[in-house]
Amino acid sequence: MKIDAHQHFWTYDPETFAWISDDMATIRRSFQPRDLKPILDYHGFDGCVFVQVNQTEAETLDFHEVALQNPFVKGVVGWTDLFSDRLDENLEKYASLPKVKGFRHIVQGEPVGFMKNPYFVEGIRKLARYNFTYDILVFPKQLKDAVFIVRECPDTRFVLDHMAKPLIKEGKITQWANYMKELAAHPNVACKVSGLVTEADYRHWKKEDFYIYLDLVLNAFGPGRLLYGSDWPVCLVAATYEEQLDIVESYFSELSESEKAGIFGENAVRVYNL
Repeated sequence: MKIDAHQHFWTYDPETFAWISDDMATIRRSFQPRDLKPILDYHGFDGCVFVQVNQTEAETLDFHEVALQNPFVKGVVGWTDLFSDRLDENLEKYASLPKVKGFRHIVQGEPVGFMKNPYFVEGIRKLARYNFTYDILVFPKQLKDAVFIVRECPDTRFVLDHMAKPLIKEGKITQWANYMKELAAHPNVACKVSGLVTEADYRHWKKEDFYIYLDLVLNAFGPGRLLYGSDWPVCLVAATYEEQLDIVESYFSELSESEKAGIFGENAVRVYNL
């Protein structure tokens, strides 16, 4: 099964989507399943994983309904309040929804040290009891905290979004690379090869800009723990769907057919229990 492991849908409004800055104006509109399905069909994808956008319980329930109505949406990574006194109750509810596979918090928008809060740690541990994954969304400056949460929660399955957003535009790699190797040492961590073009110069990137970063994650995680994701429609600020896909297809072209099948779908099926 071929899976795009990271994409979004939304109904645009300026207040909720204030994070879409002027240089991202091309995505200041709504994006719905009917917009993505023809693209996935054209490129031979069987489905996708629909990832949270805003941090509300209501959104998670809405996203699950979208997934039920669109069979090509194989799973949902939603949001739940990991600090809530009712977390167990909420997780029991989500466990009854067949397409909710895991959760994410927009930690990149939080201060360094956020993931070290003991209540957050306990919330992440509880996800494992219900067979949910946790998507780590951080900037490189927060990778030390990511290593901490992974060490504290060995039974939880983690997926590192967007290769932890390396500083591609600035050409920096050393500190990011060191922490990525630490994360990869934990077998319960997978890494999404996604979101690359939006960390580069939107208008002047070339495929080779990404290869040093891809070298690192391939060597550290191996092909068995890498998941392809488009980050559509966010990727559109810097590349078409075809262009961002070509970067990773070109890079991984020398791998075996089974290794490529893993990166472009089978690993996502396994990690997210699709």
